[in-house]
Amino acid sequence: MIKKKTNPVIEARNLTRIYTLGDSEVIGINDIGLDIAPGELLVLKGNSGSGKSTLLSLIAGLDRPTRGYLNVADHDLTKATPSDLTHFRREVVGMVFQSFNLMPTLNVVENACLPGLLAGKSAGRITSKAMELLDWLGLSSRWNHLPAQLSGGEMQRTAIARALINDPDIILADEPTGNLDSRNGQIVVELFAELNRKWNRTVIIATHSDIADSSASMTICLKDGMITDQTCDI
Repeated sequence: MIKKKTNPVIEARNLTRIYTLGDSEVIGINDIGLDIAPGELLVLKGNSGSGKSTLLSLIAGLDRPTRGYLNVADHDLTKATPSDLTHFRREVVGMVFQSFNLMPTLNVVENACLPGLLAGKSAGRITSKAMELLDWLGLSSRWNHLPAQLSGGEMQRTAIARALINDPDIILADEPTGNLDSRNGQIVVELFAELNRKWNRTVIIATHSDIADSSASMTICLKDGMITDQTCDI
């Protein structure tokens, strides 16, 4: 039997992002080429300034490349309109950040629901789904708590529920354990691994640590904005 070839869920060619600061230019990433298959758990490693966050921002549709080609889940992000990118960010990718980025005046359920409500989905349906996600994440007793009443690990798990509320194809996590102690950091990584293996989500974790190495199906090292074949020196 001939195995059917799976198209990449993320495909990049000569992907470059250059920032202009006054009279000077700063290279965020330079000439990146990528093929990431659906269902991978990719660990993107590199020191601060290596280009990890820049690459995630491009994949998330939060920024645009200076040049090159980028296709994510059959969306050509190099040609997308602002309206296309808004839809893409709400429906195709879910983002988890180091700083949690929760709304301080909304409780746990409301924070988890927010992307679904912004996408115009039924409040009742989204609330029900948020509660299911929060129960899976061990937060069923914290539904009515504000972010200030949560631990760091609880805030990050709330952020994961928010990232999942619209059933995205891809989860992008930028230093998701950076503000957590080692125990909570490991819990968060295990949740990402479960999302990947049981729910078949494509997950990309950008990190400068080795906490997610054992969960990775694929590892890419960045240095000075470029992919390096050398062992990551973190």
